[in-house]
Amino acid sequence: MRRVDFGTHWQVYVTMPFIAALIGYVTKRVAIEMMFRPLEFVGRKPFGWQGVLPANAERMAATATEMLTTNLVDPKEIFARLDPAQVAKEIEEPLLRVVEDVTREVMETYQPRLWEVLPNSAQQLLLKRVQAEAPKAITKIMREIADNIEDVLDLKHMVVTNLVRDKALLNRLIRDISRPEMRFIARSGIGFGFALGCVQLVVWALTKSPVVLPLFGLGIGWLTDWLALKMIFLPREPRRFFGLYTWQGVFQKRRDQVAADYGDMIAREIITIPNLLEAVLRGPKSDRLFALITREVQKTIDAQASVVKPFVAMAVGTKKFQEMKQTAAAKAAERVPETIRHAEDYAVNALDVRNTIVERMRKLSALEFEQLLRPAFRQDEWKLIAVGAVIGGLVGELQVLALLG
Repeated sequence: MRRVDFGTHWQVYVTMPFIAALIGYVTKRVAIEMMFRPLEFVGRKPFGWQGVLPANAERMAATATEMLTTNLVDPKEIFARLDPAQVAKEIEEPLLRVVEDVTREVMETYQPRLWEVLPNSAQQLLLKRVQAEAPKAITKIMREIADNIEDVLDLKHMVVTNLVRDKALLNRLIRDISRPEMRFIARSGIGFGFALGCVQLVVWALTKSPVVLPLFGLGIGWLTDWLALKMIFLPREPRRFFGLYTWQGVFQKRRDQVAADYGDMIAREIITIPNLLEAVLRGPKSDRLFALITREVQKTIDAQASVVKPFVAMAVGTKKFQEMKQTAAAKAAERVPETIRHAEDYAVNALDVRNTIVERMRKLSALEFEQLLRPAFRQDEWKLIAVGAVIGGLVGELQVLALLG
């Protein structure tokens, strides 16, 4: 009977291991794509799906940021590398233009006639005196910022905000550093699936039970997903098995390359000068920075405007003069972003975010290093494994129909 059955359905028997290998591969590819896609929820709750990472963007971003700010980047240490005098030198040319523009604009707004009747020499003297002091004021501001960076920059808020706002960036952060691991997961399904398919073939030949193929399909989908995920991270250190071969978690084994890739991406897309500027100028602590700028600008005006202060105060009144100083400080602060960007190349090299991250990552313990990627899988790992099991079970059922049909 068994011989007759094999002769009738030999194609199905022969293809069992290969179908099992295909199940192993397909379930892995589906699991990988479900981690990252779609970026937004598709369907109607409770039916539908959103990629595991995008769906948990805030939690994932917070986890990544905690690792980044706790173990890899110390804002105070990083900003201490900036030389305030060098920053002032880098932006000197645009800074002088800003000082002249702001001074002229404020004077022409508040007392256009007075500014017009002031001798040109008095105008130039005022402009030059304020311009001469501007770099010193910038140096002082930069020094205060570097010494008290936590007062004006919330690095955690900046990183989390950027990752939650740009889910594609969060996907890239995980996907780009783990491409070899993703390939390993998919390819491992072929080998694991084929081996289990051989066992499936024997069990089916002996039992002819209709439940064997769906159960094996389910088991192949579940077990190969689970095993592949474990083999990415474990064991954390190289371990010899059965005295025959040595294995170390794929992710752990690539520590140096992961560190380089992670450092590149963080420095290129997250802790960038534009992002830092935006965080300082528009973040939750930006009011402290503007208070600092306002204070220094007003001090500079008071110190250097003596040549025209008596005329201005007499013409517009002391109260109006104070308003002029506040307006000048506000306008100067508005021009900070376009001015400071002239120092971007210097700041990128001085902060050296990329090499700092790479160096620190290579010093992490195996468990700390694992936390870079592990949280991306842990929270909804069971869902990915369950989907693999369901797909495997359905393919197994199709095999039964082919054999008994």
